[in-house]
Amino acid sequence: MRCFYSTDFELALPAGHPFPMEKFRVSKDMLLDGGILRPEEIIEVTRADIHHLQRVHESAYIHQIESGQLGRKEQLRLGLPASPQLFKRSITEVEATRLACHAALAEGVGVCLAGGTHHAFREHGEGYCVFNDVAIAIRDLQDKQPNIKIMVVDTDAHQGNGTADLLGDDPRVFTYSIHVGRNYPTQKVQGTLDIETVRFVEGDMYLKQLFVSLAGALDAFAPDLVIWVSGADNHRNDRFGQMHLSLKDIQRRDEVLLSAFIKNRIPVAVLYGGGYNRQPEFTAKLHRNTVATAKRLAAQFRGL
Repeated sequence: MRCFYSTDFELALPAGHPFPMEKFRVSKDMLLDGGILRPEEIIEVTRADIHHLQRVHESAYIHQIESGQLGRKEQLRLGLPASPQLFKRSITEVEATRLACHAALAEGVGVCLAGGTHHAFREHGEGYCVFNDVAIAIRDLQDKQPNIKIMVVDTDAHQGNGTADLLGDDPRVFTYSIHVGRNYPTQKVQGTLDIETVRFVEGDMYLKQLFVSLAGALDAFAPDLVIWVSGADNHRNDRFGQMHLSLKDIQRRDEVLLSAFIKNRIPVAVLYGGGYNRQPEFTAKLHRNTVATAKRLAAQFRGL
């Protein structure tokens, strides 16, 4: 199982910044130290070609990020300080997601050890999301396979408003999101199917809503590829997620979803999404667990 990573994922941020940039490196180290992944299964990536971004984002916005000239208001909306290093980090993350999608189509499962920047719009970023890696990867896939049917399954605690906006008028794409209704982003963008939960939803209620609604969507749409924004911010100790899932609840989510995709021969690209646990290393552990489940199930169902 190929997993795509870069040391450029980790960007230096001001002290006390809420985004846990170290989670990418720490989760990767956990996967290696625990013997879940072999070193050769982690593929170091470089920057995406700029034309991939231009299929989705306005050239003026790309230039603002590349030059580090984003205005103060726009930086506050984004939640990250503009710099050339932010551009390098973001364009490399885009490439990791793009390659993970191609790996999924070729091998059944592909993983980006980052990704899921679902709040990025055509002309601006917000919520720590600079470029929309999901939309960029989809446009790249469609360039090669115009009729491919792709489902975005977003189980991050927050709605993927940017993804819904960028892909909402494309009948070849189904955007599914299950998220807290009264939480960030304040202004939701209607996707193909949005499932809203109550604030601080408990695990049993959440999992029932997820499994029933997603099963129907998968059956009706019959995708050729699923891009799964998994999310670690569903945990009860997360600073921003406003869900009340336990570690076991999230493991159950991962097990059922990945089994459904892999056992039914639906290629799946796994992305991290958000996670802001009050114990920073626990965010990395949740991401590690998701990748570990993908690796185990990919091996278990290989050849079926």
